[in-house]
Amino acid sequence: MHRLFHLPLSPFCRKIRLVLSEKGVEADLIEERPWDRRLDFLRINPAGRVPVLVTPSGQAIADSTAIFEFLEETVREPSLLPETPETRAETRRVVAWFDDKFHHEVTQNLLYERINKRLSRSGYPDGASINAGLKNIRLHMDYIAWLLESNDWLAGPRMTIADLTAAAHLSCLDYTGDVPWADFASVRDWYALIKSRPSFRGLLADHLPGFPSPPAHYADLDF
Repeated sequence: MHRLFHLPLSPFCRKIRLVLSEKGVEADLIEERPWDRRLDFLRINPAGRVPVLVTPSGQAIADSTAIFEFLEETVREPSLLPETPETRAETRRVVAWFDDKFHHEVTQNLLYERINKRLSRSGYPDGASINAGLKNIRLHMDYIAWLLESNDWLAGPRMTIADLTAAAHLSCLDYTGDVPWADFASVRDWYALIKSRPSFRGLLADHLPGFPSPPAHYADLDF
């Protein structure tokens, strides 16, 4: 069986958990706190980052993009990339948008300040960063709404890795109550479709001991 070294509220790890579930690939989930710099984990991935997927043959694959491409090539059904080169390029562009721009402008400023600093005992939340994240998330929600004006899903007429990536980021921020759903009805409707999929159940069951419970709507399939 595959093993996935992950952190429950990491959007990159959540993306891979969703991909594994959508493709019907079973994996043992092993929680790994990268800041502990555990020697046995560093032997698997010297970069010291999660996620890392270890295949049944013992090959370790690090980085969520590399893991996704490996799974897409080895477990072809269902495909999480569209059919044409043009639409695959657009899908990968949207994935990069969330894993890079959204991550740096929103996720780091909100999730990392509120959760990761406390978990890693690396200081107190920075108010300026949190305020920047709360401002930036509204700009990104506008962008998601704009993407949905032209498509049923973020990158085309069917669900792809772009939707799973965006939903992974938003699900982490939904846990902390930082997503302004009430002001973005189309984005909320799209997220409700993703959240109601069986692949999302494991994410909705996550709970961080010592932290407040997520909002009541977090695990509510009817929002």
